[in-house]
Amino acid sequence: MIKSRLLAARSDLTDLSSAKRILLIIGGGIAAYKCLDLIRRLRERGHIVRVVMTKAAQQFVTPLSVAALTNERVFTDLFDLDDEREIGHIRLSRDTDLIVVAPATADLLARMAGGHADNLATAILLATDKPVLVAPAMNPRMWLNPATRRNVEQLKRDGIDFVGPAIGEMAERGEAGLGRLVEVPDLLAAIESRFSSASDDKPLAGCRVIVTSGPTHEPIDPVRYIANRSSGKQGHELAAAAARLGADVTLVSGPVSIGEPAGVRIVRVSTAEEMLAAVKHALPADIAIFAAAVADWRMATPNTSKIKKSTSDAPPALTLAENPDILKTIAQLRKGRPPLVVGFAAETNDVIAHAKKKLKSKGADWIVANDVSSPIGVMGGERNAIHLLTSAGVESWPEMSKAEVAIRIVTRAAAHLATLKRDAAE
Repeated sequence: MIKSRLLAARSDLTDLSSAKRILLIIGGGIAAYKCLDLIRRLRERGHIVRVVMTKAAQQFVTPLSVAALTNERVFTDLFDLDDEREIGHIRLSRDTDLIVVAPATADLLARMAGGHADNLATAILLATDKPVLVAPAMNPRMWLNPATRRNVEQLKRDGIDFVGPAIGEMAERGEAGLGRLVEVPDLLAAIESRFSSASDDKPLAGCRVIVTSGPTHEPIDPVRYIANRSSGKQGHELAAAAARLGADVTLVSGPVSIGEPAGVRIVRVSTAEEMLAAVKHALPADIAIFAAAVADWRMATPNTSKIKKSTSDAPPALTLAENPDILKTIAQLRKGRPPLVVGFAAETNDVIAHAKKKLKSKGADWIVANDVSSPIGVMGGERNAIHLLTSAGVESWPEMSKAEVAIRIVTRAAAHLATLKRDAAE
């Protein structure tokens, strides 16, 4: 029975990872550098990415960098003799599932709206019969200029989809407003939403998921706090993965400096007590994933003013109190407990042994354990190597990106939840 469930979960993962062909047209703007991260994340999700770069784009990122990340040839020239012998721009325009234009400058939008075909990018866009997603990026005044507004409206009438722009600081000093390229997680979500319209692609549709992420900051005084090195990357990726599978996601996040995942409800907190209150408020849920690195202790009574150095040699004594155990509190609820409760165990030694004790003592269904000792660099890094502990035993997964770890965990959770529902119906 256990073996069949594992095979079913692996099958679900394979289906979700089926490759899509994406043609990325990189326009000439400072935000072009974000496309390098976008390419990496798309490939992590199993997609095939081919890239066309405008002449201006090559002033900001090099074709060599793009080729290294895509493991594909980069296309730059409309009049390439080898490609155009077989009408290369027509082939590129059709041999794809989605065309993404990012960053789309004001000039590129104008050329698209006017039906120009004087370079490889515009020729492809004029010849394609595939969906096109455009991510604009330009100075706020250029975005609000009547000419740009007319071009955007024309493109929308032509069936072009847009994501962004976002509000924020520009590359130019003192410039801010509407015009920034959306962050990579938002662009990634917009791309993948084009591939996930069918109900079969959303096994968590109708389900509620709670994810905690990041550190907590426990105040010592108005300027100091107790915290840890958690970046929140793994928790945020878990929330994004659950949203892509159709879940109604509440992300309870401690203080982080990373982009917000698209399509989730975000509750920002600072302390462990605030995080617990936010989790309780978000209940009921079908799945609760506790990826936050919650501080174990807090000041019993935080100072209301800054603690000053004294003339004596002895440092000030900090009286600590134990923080609430959020995982244990939710896992041991008698009423309203989520059917699947997943905890994380960040350890520096005897990882599996400590995780087994945590699985038993907390009352969780699963524990995701990893080694966060200094040489590993998990906290704040982009990759992770985890052990998944369940009632069936321990599975040790190879090192992979945190995005891929999130996809695997959430996919397994969706399969497990479906099994629970089938068993309850029988």
